[in-house]
Amino acid sequence: MSRTAVTARDGSVGEAPGRWSGRLALGVLVVLALLAASVLVGVYDLRSQEFGAEMFWITRVPRTVALVLAGAAMATSGLVMQMLTQNRFVDATTSGTTEWASLGLLLTTLLLPGVGLVGKMVVASCFAFIGAMTFMLILRRVVIRTTLVVPLIGIMLGAVVSALTTFLAAQFNLLQMLGTWFMGSFTAVVRGRYEVLWIVAVVTLLVFLMADRITVAGLGKDVATSVGAKYERILIGGTALVAVAAGVTTVVVGLLPLLGLVVPNIVSMLRGDDVRGNLPWVCLGGIALVVACDLIGRTIIMPFEIPVSMVLGLVGAVIFIALLLRQRRAG
Repeated sequence: MSRTAVTARDGSVGEAPGRWSGRLALGVLVVLALLAASVLVGVYDLRSQEFGAEMFWITRVPRTVALVLAGAAMATSGLVMQMLTQNRFVDATTSGTTEWASLGLLLTTLLLPGVGLVGKMVVASCFAFIGAMTFMLILRRVVIRTTLVVPLIGIMLGAVVSALTTFLAAQFNLLQMLGTWFMGSFTAVVRGRYEVLWIVAVVTLLVFLMADRITVAGLGKDVATSVGAKYERILIGGTALVAVAAGVTTVVVGLLPLLGLVVPNIVSMLRGDDVRGNLPWVCLGGIALVVACDLIGRTIIMPFEIPVSMVLGLVGAVIFIALLLRQRRAG
C-alpha cells in the first residue's frame, strides 16, 4: 500500500492521512470514556441520594457539554491563530486576546450594569476582536528575527491590558468579582447558563468551512494573493472567529490558558499543517485535555475543587517550555 509523507512547518515528516483513520476512531473512544467519567464523577451521589436524576440533568450533563464546546472551540481558535500569524507559539492566551475580552466584560459591568449575558458576550467578543487585530497590526510593523518574538509581543500586550483591567477593578472595588469571573472553572455551569456556549460550536463549524482558505493564508500574503485568495478577508474572518470563541468562553467559563497553544502544536508535530485534516484531531485533543484537567481538579482534593485553569495552566506551561526547548534544538 502506498504512503504519502506530510511535511510540517518545521520540516518534520508525518505519516499519510490514511494511516490515521483507525487512530482517530481510537481517539474518539478515549474522549467518550473521559466524558463518561465527567458525567459520573462528583460529590453528589446520583444513585443513592434523592433527586439524583434531576442533578444529573441540571449539573452533570451541562458541565460535560460545556467542557466539550469550550475545549473544541479554544483549541480550534489556537490553530487558526497559528496559521494566520505563521507562528506556532500564538493562541488566544499568548496574543492578549483573552485579556482584551476580560477588559470588555469589566467595562460592560461598569458602564452597562443591567445588560444580560448575551450583551456581555457581544461586548467581550468585540474587545477580543480589537485586541487580536491590534496584535496583527503590531506584527506587520515589527521586524521578526525569531519566532519567539511574536508570542513575547502578545504576552506584553496582554500584560498591559490586564494591568488596566486590574486597575479599574481596584478603583471600583471589583477585584474579588474579577477573580471569580476569570478563574476558569466549570463549577457554576448549570442548566440555563451553558446554552450560549453553542455559539462556539457554530464558530468551530465555520472554521471547518474555512479550513482550505486558512491553510492558503498560512502560506503568507504573497502566496495567498498569487493563487487568487482574498488574504485580507481571510485574515479578518479568521480573527473574528477567534474573537467570538475567546469572548464567549471568557464570559461563561473564564480563562483557559494555553489550551489553544498546546493541542495544535502536538497535532501539527505528528500530522503536518493540513488544517482540514488536523481539525478533527485538534477538536478531540482540546476536549480530552480540558476534560482530563477538569477531572483532576474535581478529584484531587474532593470534596473541594481546583479550578480547571490552574491545572491546565500547569500542564500547558510544562508543554510550552518543552516546545520552546524543541524549537531551540531545531534552530
